[in-house]
Amino acid sequence: MTTRTADLLLPVGALAVALLIFGVFVWLGGTSPVETWFLLFKGAFGDWYSWQNTLVRASPLMLTALCVALPARAGLVIIGGEGALVLGGLAAAALPYALPLPDNVLGTTLVCIAGVAAGAAWIALAGVLRQYRGVNETISSLLLAYTAIALFKQFVEGPLRDPATLNKPSTRALSEGMRIGTIAGSDVHWGLVIGVLACLVLGLWLAFTPRGFAVRVVGGNPRAAKLVGLPTSALVILACALGGGSAGLAGAIEVAAVHTNANASLIAGYGYAGILVSFIARHNPIAIVPVAILFGGFGAAGSLLQRRLDLPDASVLVLQGIAFVVILASEALRGIDWRAAAVRLRPPPPDPPVMITAQDKMA
Repeated sequence: MTTRTADLLLPVGALAVALLIFGVFVWLGGTSPVETWFLLFKGAFGDWYSWQNTLVRASPLMLTALCVALPARAGLVIIGGEGALVLGGLAAAALPYALPLPDNVLGTTLVCIAGVAAGAAWIALAGVLRQYRGVNETISSLLLAYTAIALFKQFVEGPLRDPATLNKPSTRALSEGMRIGTIAGSDVHWGLVIGVLACLVLGLWLAFTPRGFAVRVVGGNPRAAKLVGLPTSALVILACALGGGSAGLAGAIEVAAVHTNANASLIAGYGYAGILVSFIARHNPIAIVPVAILFGGFGAAGSLLQRRLDLPDASVLVLQGIAFVVILASEALRGIDWRAAAVRLRPPPPDPPVMITAQDKMA
């Protein structure tokens, strides 16, 4: 099995195993697994309404998955994309408080840039702590995510709260001209196009530019990167900033296209789901696009499972958790020489028959 074949078959097989295990769980709860699988895919891709819901959910997943994938190509495991997303959304909603923005596309662009800057700075901090203080980036990025959520709630419920929001604390809504519209009258907003373009551009950047190649060298062999004189710390921080900026952009788009302001609905777990999307895509920015659409569909199907089968709406989170565990377990199969293993398992050939000659009989 070639490396490319393994990169394709192992995630697909892991997803199939995860669906089987999920089916066993629902069967133990008294629900038909076949009907569950059918409704799961029907709720995700069964009609145009389902597709719209799926694509709306896929947009932030693409960008938060980049927050994991880009640092991973530099050798880091960053899992704090949720923090970058909420701070990106907060920065986008807070910018009109600080500056008078034009009520047009330029205002929308500035709002998105604010989200990118906030997310980039937040995740770059994890890279700085790793390179200059030796702090484990996985732990620091996770703790930074909790810190970001706490800061988000403090500002939304405090200094930036709109007095008109009584039941649900929120910032002031963005003006109509600064909001991101939908595509051709559908419910799918232009954030989907931005997410796809971000994945394509960053994938091409990693594959075909000198700086992207240098990032991959740092992630593949840090010692060799230092020996050839690459600025490893700068490259690691750059990868973290690009990933964090992507997640921050996701938050800004959620504010400008979905919620119109910053509120608690922004903390929806997209940053954590992006971890799974990135791992299934093998940290390949271009492969993130179809995987994000698949898991966006699973999220969209949760309400249908609840209505038809009386399963909890959060049951799709169980499926995601099972998929993540199976994906990690499947990594143990990577690198196995299946041809050599088949040869070792093949039974030995039988011994040749012993030929007895006439002289042997006389002896």
